[in-house]
Amino acid sequence: MKNIGPLARVFLSLFGVALILTFLVRDTAHFSYDYKKGQPWKYDNLYAQFDFPIIKSEEQLLTEKINFREKVVPYYKFSSDRVNKALRQAERLELGKYKSAVISELRAIYEKGIVGDDGVGENVDVIYVQKDKRASKRPATDVYRLSDARAKLLEDIRAISDDAIDSLFKDLGVYDLLVPNLIFDEQTTNLVSAREGNAVSPTSGFVSSGELIVSNGEIITAEVFQMIDSYKKEYEASLGRSGSGFLFWLGNLLVLVAMLTVFYFVIRFTSPGVLYDKRFYYLLLLFFIFAAVTLIVVRFNESWLYLVPFTLSALFLNAFFRPKVIIAVYIVSLLPLLVYAHNGMVLFVMFLTSGAVSIFVFKRFHKGWRQFVSAMLSFAVLAVVYFAFRLLDAVHEEPLRVMMSLFLSSLLNVLGYPLVFIFEKMFNLVSSSRLIELCDTSNPLLRELEKKAPGTFQHSLQVMNLADAAARSIDANVNLVRAASLYHDIGKINNPQCFVENESLIDKAEADKYHASITPEQSAQDIIRHVTDGVSLAESNGLPDVVVDFIRSHHGTSKVGYFYNLYLNNGGDPSHSQWFTYEGRRPASKEEVILMLCDSLEAASRTLKDYSQESISAFVERIIKSKMDEMQFEEADITIREISVLRETLKNYLAQMHHERIVYPQRNKSKQNNN
Repeated sequence: MKNIGPLARVFLSLFGVALILTFLVRDTAHFSYDYKKGQPWKYDNLYAQFDFPIIKSEEQLLTEKINFREKVVPYYKFSSDRVNKALRQAERLELGKYKSAVISELRAIYEKGIVGDDGVGENVDVIYVQKDKRASKRPATDVYRLSDARAKLLEDIRAISDDAIDSLFKDLGVYDLLVPNLIFDEQTTNLVSAREGNAVSPTSGFVSSGELIVSNGEIITAEVFQMIDSYKKEYEASLGRSGSGFLFWLGNLLVLVAMLTVFYFVIRFTSPGVLYDKRFYYLLLLFFIFAAVTLIVVRFNESWLYLVPFTLSALFLNAFFRPKVIIAVYIVSLLPLLVYAHNGMVLFVMFLTSGAVSIFVFKRFHKGWRQFVSAMLSFAVLAVVYFAFRLLDAVHEEPLRVMMSLFLSSLLNVLGYPLVFIFEKMFNLVSSSRLIELCDTSNPLLRELEKKAPGTFQHSLQVMNLADAAARSIDANVNLVRAASLYHDIGKINNPQCFVENESLIDKAEADKYHASITPEQSAQDIIRHVTDGVSLAESNGLPDVVVDFIRSHHGTSKVGYFYNLYLNNGGDPSHSQWFTYEGRRPASKEEVILMLCDSLEAASRTLKDYSQESISAFVERIIKSKMDEMQFEEADITIREISVLRETLKNYLAQMHHERIVYPQRNKSKQNNN
């Protein structure tokens, strides 16, 4: 899969940078000072680079608006209908000589206006009265409460007569003619209140360019904090659009190039082979996806960053790569958070911790409903780290809203994980789940191998067990090695009798055996062909490229030793050694080295006569030395220390496979019969 050249890598990287710079990078600057209320200013004196207003805090604005609305003038509507109805009813009453005086007094009282006994409020000095589509302001004391209006009517009529007026009014229902004719207009009052509340000034002062904002060592009081905060908002809102815009964009470009440089070298140091195959596309895509999401959210609303499932990036990496690659690349993918978000350090530590825990936990909780257990553990880690920073006074958001965002973010890990299978198809990768599925021996291709080449199938099972132990000893990809072991000899299906493990299962005379009647050259070619046959079968059955690579490399460029030696012993020309040489490629990864060694050891161990510890040790040393002498490991990503660990692991495993058993004594039948 070496199909990505250096020019392609550079082009893809620069193309991604260009997209981010063109569409996503914020056009505002980043205020790089860290400050807290009540602590000293630890930087040099800060002077204003431009004029800016001092913006009131949200608490100040809210308090002022509430106070303003409490003083708002209430609106009342004058009801002429109620007045006219009361006067008509008064005309029909038998009031005698008091009739004209009562009607006149009613008119005068209604003209001033009547409200209910609950009044207009103790703190209200004036009111608006809307009459005939015009609103006029009146003192609140000029209008009557209902009880006061009735008392006023009685008092004024008594002034012109000594009769029992109160009893007369009660008998005739005169008091009932007085009802509130000023109706409170709640809608208009609230509308005016809101409008006037919004008219509260959002600023409390002004700072001129060149004026000192805060000096070194000065304690940051509430007033100073408000000035710094106002300067920060104006700085980030306007500096990116100023005359130095070119330098700002150049800075963005250099920062992104720096992150990509780190990204490149991280891959180079942890898994250099990735740079040359399709996995590089995948890693680059993940980096740009999460960088783009970070920048989009930062640009529109930074509080949404708690909702972004950054931990999902670690799970996407975990599906296809080893832990050392995952952690390194995951850290790089979080760098945009650290650079562009205001509380980037907090978010970086939160999601780095959560990602590390999720990678470890997901191996045990990756099936079915258990993924929700993994998600809840991720949420718990995020919550603990967030509250740790809150105790340090590093974050100030509403905790409940943040916890809800982090909870949803953790659930998105479960909902988003199935995208792994889309990436698997897009980039022809192979996930851990896919490898485990391939190891199922009920797979049709493996069933065909078991049926047509049963000896080869049993050999593959033994190689798988041996390779499993070897892979675990040096922290290699166990699932990949197991799957590769099962399929490495799949090409023997096409000609099973060519191989001794299958031919020995059939009782044949020596003269009738496969290789008895053909030349060593032909025998070697028939054996070598199982590699190309295996590649063809694997590709036609849709096996992943990474598994096909094991088929190509499990013999490397070694020789078919038995027939090559037979050819030379019969007088063959050594210059024709290519007839006996496999046309595959040398192992490139430690997993491919493991399969090559285990395949050779398992097959050759069947020829041993002595399975003592010393014999097995010498046997393993001989096989490893022969592979190294043939330079089969020259291109592999494996260290001398790892080869040394493999050597000891393979010795111990083979010794356990071929351990001695005690001989059970036979029962003495003649002695038993005598008894």
